[in-house]
Amino acid sequence: MRRSGTGARTTGTAALCACLWAAALAGPAAAQTRAVTGQAGVLGEWELTSTVTENTSGQERSWTGPLLLKHVGFCGPDGPEEKTGTLRLRLSGPTNEITAILLIEGAECAFQGRREGTSHTGITSHTGIMTCPDRRGVPMLLSVE
Repeated sequence: MRRSGTGARTTGTAALCACLWAAALAGPAAAQTRAVTGQAGVLGEWELTSTVTENTSGQERSWTGPLLLKHVGFCGPDGPEEKTGTLRLRLSGPTNEITAILLIEGAECAFQGRREGTSHTGITSHTGIMTCPDRRGVPMLLSVE
């Protein structure tokens, strides 16, 4: 007696539909986060930390997150000076360049840097100059996980 094989096809189709349904329920992939650390200033006296989340809208790959700057040079009687703000980060793949906007207590500073290297743990380091209104540019190092 000959079997038509439609049972196997029906089972395969049902499995495919179940997989597609599960993927649809899961929704879009979660946005990536990256840890960003760095130093700014002639002596590297400002320590920068941020955790940025990928902005998934549009075609440009960018990340945004809260920013903390801590002065690690001489401290005052109340401890190190700290400033908060927002970090907007944009990486461009082929040219290995990074662009960042740092919104620090109402002032908008800009950073452009080039990739210096990647550690064995996958952290990329970028060096360049940060410029703020009414101030001279200062060297800056940003490391992105």
